[in-house]
Amino acid sequence: MTVVESIILGIVEGLTEFLPISSTGHLILVSHLLGIKQTAAHKTFEVAIQLGSILAVVFLYKDRLFRDIELWKKLIVAFIPTGALGFLLYKLIKSLFSPYIVSVMLVIGGIIFIIIEYLHRNKDYPIKSLEDVSYPKAFLIGVFQSFAMIPGTSRSGASIIGGLLLGLDRKVAAEFSFLLAVPTMFVATGYDVYKNYQVFQLNNWITLITGFITAFIFAVISIKLLLGFIKNHTFIPFGIYRIIIGILYFLIFLR
Repeated sequence: MTVVESIILGIVEGLTEFLPISSTGHLILVSHLLGIKQTAAHKTFEVAIQLGSILAVVFLYKDRLFRDIELWKKLIVAFIPTGALGFLLYKLIKSLFSPYIVSVMLVIGGIIFIIIEYLHRNKDYPIKSLEDVSYPKAFLIGVFQSFAMIPGTSRSGASIIGGLLLGLDRKVAAEFSFLLAVPTMFVATGYDVYKNYQVFQLNNWITLITGFITAFIFAVISIKLLLGFIKNHTFIPFGIYRIIIGILYFLIFLR
């Protein structure tokens, strides 16, 4: 992989990590279009640059994260389902990375978003701040997030859907999803790099750092754009986009 390719993938990761459209699915698709094979080193690269996106959350919410112990408790509770299942099912999760599964989950997730927004149109969501998210609801959002271990589901998409169903308004659901990514992706990235560090060579580390920095910059942009967008819009456009990209995925990989 060249440095230019790592920049392109960093942009894709940063822009898609917090949008409910599956960053993993987009990274696999763009890697295919760039002619990059899904080797063990490349799969680890795709996971590791997500850490750049997660640091964007720490950067944007640093005041909240460094002073709000109660919030951290809720995030840890929400992380438990994904952490436990991820540790127990690591090999199975890795085996699920197939174009067919990604395309199907993109479409299914898109349909679910459209249905939820349609059924809840004009609904007044009762939970309008992170302080109002209870520990049981935090845990259940974590259960929803665990479905994102299936490639193409989208970690942010699954946790946002869970939040909406549990009564969080769009902004709170999105912000809780952003913040939940911090413990989730730090652990997932660290564990994956630990399991596969031997596949990296010096040039791998150079492209990894490049992709990492690029992902950080574009994740900051993406988070701000999403929060601005959902002030006056639903998640339906993301649902439609998921269906379109899922069909495209199917045509490209499985024709």
